[in-house]
Amino acid sequence: MAGTATTDQAAGLWHNPLRDERDKRVPFIAGPCCLVIFGVTGDLSRKKLMPAIYDLANQGLLPPGFALVGFARRNYADEDFASVVLEAVKKHARTPFRQEVWDHLAEGLRFVQGSFDDDAAFATLAGTLKNLDQTRGTGGNYAFYLSIPPNMFPVVLDQLSEHHLAQATPALDGYTPWRRVVIEKPFGHDLTSAKELNALVNRVFPEEQVFRIDHYLGKETVQNILALRFANELFEPIWNANYVDSVQITMAEDIGLGGRAGYYDGIGAARDVIQNHLLQLLALTAMEEPTSFEPMQLTTEKIKALSATKLVAPLDETTARGQYTEGWQGSEHVVGLHQEEGFDPQSRTETYAAITLHVENRRWAGVPFYLRTGKRLGRRVTEIAVVFKRAPHLPFDQTMTEELGQNALVIRVQPDEGITLRFGSKVPGSGMEVRDVNMDFSYGEAFTESSPEAYERLILDVLLGVPSLFPVNAEVELSWRILDPVLEHWAAQGKPEPYEAGTWGPASAEEMLARSGREWRRP
Repeated sequence: MAGTATTDQAAGLWHNPLRDERDKRVPFIAGPCCLVIFGVTGDLSRKKLMPAIYDLANQGLLPPGFALVGFARRNYADEDFASVVLEAVKKHARTPFRQEVWDHLAEGLRFVQGSFDDDAAFATLAGTLKNLDQTRGTGGNYAFYLSIPPNMFPVVLDQLSEHHLAQATPALDGYTPWRRVVIEKPFGHDLTSAKELNALVNRVFPEEQVFRIDHYLGKETVQNILALRFANELFEPIWNANYVDSVQITMAEDIGLGGRAGYYDGIGAARDVIQNHLLQLLALTAMEEPTSFEPMQLTTEKIKALSATKLVAPLDETTARGQYTEGWQGSEHVVGLHQEEGFDPQSRTETYAAITLHVENRRWAGVPFYLRTGKRLGRRVTEIAVVFKRAPHLPFDQTMTEELGQNALVIRVQPDEGITLRFGSKVPGSGMEVRDVNMDFSYGEAFTESSPEAYERLILDVLLGVPSLFPVNAEVELSWRILDPVLEHWAAQGKPEPYEAGTWGPASAEEMLARSGREWRRP
């Protein structure tokens, strides 16, 4: 290796190995750029975006001249905005606060006051960005983060287009600065609206410049699905219908919906979680091995998996929905949805949703994928459980294995990130009895460094222009194509079934699996 490096250096071809683009072990640092956040005074910005930007700076992953511009209706000066960001950072940042990091970051903070339909405000924004190009060296590279309600997208996108902020013109040296837009869910409320939204966005920003945020895809454990499956020979031979009985993907929350009526009422659990988070987890679980981890190859395999995914009929028996009523969440007595602030007492919005899917290809033929999500359930947990078929147990009589369940590989996405393998083991003693035991891998125990927050990884990827973790048009539209028939069926079927807060959902969800002799895994 040393001889080769010397030879290359003598020929003028020496390269720093730490700057090899093929080496993915070392994090890449974003180039000169500016991030503009619309709706910067909202909860998402304060609790997630601002802390993530500071954490990136604290790790040295932002360029020295990075700039952050906030756009909102508040009458803030730049100093007022800096105070808001500082408060959010001190309260919510993952990494320790360091004054020197903050001082350097604060030099690039700017605020533009105005409403989204205010032409003068967008003219001021354009001037602010041009000034930052001169004073901070941001080079005309801008990312626009739309942390705003979807009904405001058209206004902001049109303003960006009219003020020539969406597309850059080549510089004298031939370099063309980049422009990108970041969109938060929901990506529409059905297939028709999703297509309209995609067309609207692509009218201003080409698809390769659009980054749709699904924060679940930024979680370390979700990315580890790819490593678990494709870096190990251990699992691939049994990752198919010959050995897998079913797959259960669960996102359960123990919180209620007090104060969120404005967003949630009329949306419901299926639109809020299944259409994006859970179907993306299904795609990563079911997809074939990509030829590489280049964004195009990953996206191609996810699209193939979603294209093969179909609902299982009849929907009366293979889906379930519910709405939480008053009950006990641990030691706390909590109210039902109809008593929550802002909700219509006659609301038919589901707070629990479960569906059954088949991935119709050779690998997964006949294997049901059960997806469920809900509010006010037994505990907060997100996991993917690959449940294997039962062994014939030919050498054992029933008494030996009556406490033995099915083998399972459980990927814990949150809160206790890791993987559990459940299998049978002999109970110590002179008799023969087999019971379930667990083999556990925990991120917190196996690695010394803490996992970055999802928004850290996603914001950095936006600034780097790496689209691997962001759903494209086709994925969004395929997800709605899968879910729409369920929503239409439920709309014609009356009200969701009530379930008591603190339990694991309505009785119909248990019956959904019981019909095929299965049961939900209890996380």
